[in-house]
Amino acid sequence: MVLELLLIGLVITLEPFPLIAFVLVLSSDRGVRKALAFILAWLACLVAVIAAVLSLTGGQPPAPRTASSTAAVAVKLAVGVGLIVYGERKRRAAGGPRKTPAWMARLHDVSSWTAAGLAILLQPWGLVAAGAATVVEAELDSVAAYFVLLGFCLLATASQLTLELHAVFAPTAAGERLQRLRHWLDDNQDRTVVVLSLSLGFWLVGKSISQLV
Repeated sequence: MVLELLLIGLVITLEPFPLIAFVLVLSSDRGVRKALAFILAWLACLVAVIAAVLSLTGGQPPAPRTASSTAAVAVKLAVGVGLIVYGERKRRAAGGPRKTPAWMARLHDVSSWTAAGLAILLQPWGLVAAGAATVVEAELDSVAAYFVLLGFCLLATASQLTLELHAVFAPTAAGERLQRLRHWLDDNQDRTVVVLSLSLGFWLVGKSISQLV
C-alpha cells in the first residue's frame, strides 16, 4: 500500500494542469487567501474520499477473489489503461499548437469560493479513485497505517502547500519564481503529462494484472 500511495500521491501533486491553475490563483490579487481556499478544498476532497472508503471497509480489506477485491483491482486497472491512452495521445500531439483555455486568463478575478470550487473541479479524480482502490485493499490495523493515509493526502497537496508557504514567507521572491514556474509548466506541460501518465499507467496495469492472475 505504501509504495502505491506514494506513487499516486506524487503524480497527483505534480499534475501540470491543476498546478498551473493554482499558480495563477496564487499570483492574483489577494492570492494567498484565494490559494488557501484552493488548498483546503483540494485537501478536503482527498480526506473525504479516504473517510468514505474507511467507513465502507472498516479498515479491513475484502477477502481475496471476492467481488469487492476484484472491483478494487479493476478500478486500478481501468485507471492505468486510461493513463496509458491519455499519455500516448499527448505524446503523439506533443509539439503541436496548444491553446491556453480562455477561463485561465480570468483567474486573477476569482473569489475565494470560486478558487475552492476550481480545486474540486480540477482534482484528478481518476488518480484519486486509484488511491481509494488501494486503500480498499489495505489492512489498517495500526496507527502507522493511518499516518500513511495522512501522508498520502499531504503528499498529493505538497506542491500547492510549498508554493503557498513560499508566497507567505517570501512574497517578493515568490512572485518572480511563480512567473518562471508558470512559463516552465506552459512549455513542458505535455512532456510532463506524458512521463507521469505513462509511468504510473504501466505500473498500475502491471500490478493489477499480477493481482488478477
